[in-house]
Amino acid sequence: MALRMVRSATHHASKTMRAGVYHEFGGPIAVEDVPRPIAPPGGVVLEVRATGVCRSDWHGWKGHDGDVIAHGLPFTPGHEVSGVIVERGAGVELPIGARCAAPFILSCGCCRECDRGRATICERQQQPGFTQPGSFAQYVALPRADRNLRVLPDNVSFESAAALGCRFTTAFRAVVQQGRLQAGETLAVFGCGGLGLSAVMIGAATGARVVAVDPSRAARERALELGASLAVDSDGCREGVWAATGFGADVCVECSGAARAVEDACYSARRGGRVVQAGLPLGEERPEVPMARVAGWELEIFGSHGLASHDLPAILDLVATGRLQPDASIERRVTLQEGCDAIVAMDSESKPGITMIDKL
Repeated sequence: MALRMVRSATHHASKTMRAGVYHEFGGPIAVEDVPRPIAPPGGVVLEVRATGVCRSDWHGWKGHDGDVIAHGLPFTPGHEVSGVIVERGAGVELPIGARCAAPFILSCGCCRECDRGRATICERQQQPGFTQPGSFAQYVALPRADRNLRVLPDNVSFESAAALGCRFTTAFRAVVQQGRLQAGETLAVFGCGGLGLSAVMIGAATGARVVAVDPSRAARERALELGASLAVDSDGCREGVWAATGFGADVCVECSGAARAVEDACYSARRGGRVVQAGLPLGEERPEVPMARVAGWELEIFGSHGLASHDLPAILDLVATGRLQPDASIERRVTLQEGCDAIVAMDSESKPGITMIDKL
């Protein structure tokens, strides 16, 4: 702890920091020296110890999220983050030196949706990497700290905590909260990238039988390693899920955003089954949701977006007790510039598992 705090104090004295920056949507992302942030009232500055590279970062960099991106350019991406508090704004109770993580949705606590307990659709939500500079940096300023940050259990690593910031928390809400998956039921996961593999692991931890669907053989093999009972190719997946279950899956979670996968998820659910859309749409693709099937089979269709901060302790407990191991889904540990390059590479490739920046 002493060494950690010395390191924080040394960096804290500098007025600049290294951060990944892009100056135009879809343009190069390079590490630059930029001003170090200052803690806002009610917020903190976090010294970043780990931050994940997520497909959502790619969407932001491409300029796809027109309704979310409220920032100007240049801009720093990154929203899956863990670190140590090194500066507090007025009114913050969390202590300097606390090891913390936060879901990417930083809710306000006072809008209509927050009053209804729906923090994931907060009307005034802030999101690092989308509405404000993100975590591809040595430091990141986070608002509403006492409401949204959570102190990490001692045995939860920074890497595990960063992985929870988007993919695992989004998967937890999709599978457990929106999908209402129960032990003994069958979960079909469509798309086995970082989000999909997280859903596979959470489904297995819940005690469900998990069927993983992906066009990539490597992704399917990884899903089996992480807890899936069966993995099937996207081609013919509807027949594969039905053959595995006999009557369709109890819960289908779509994690890729691909139009065909959305449709496959609807056709793979049992009568009265639940279909959860967690993946973001890809480009201009528009799925054809079979509404006759939805009506005739009384399917339930849900959206899923992030996780409320007050629910983060539940998933942290799964990690602390060893029932969920996010570290197992981390495939690559990279430098800050390599993480920036990984976003750009998503133009032409989609690697299974999580790429984690832990060398800042």
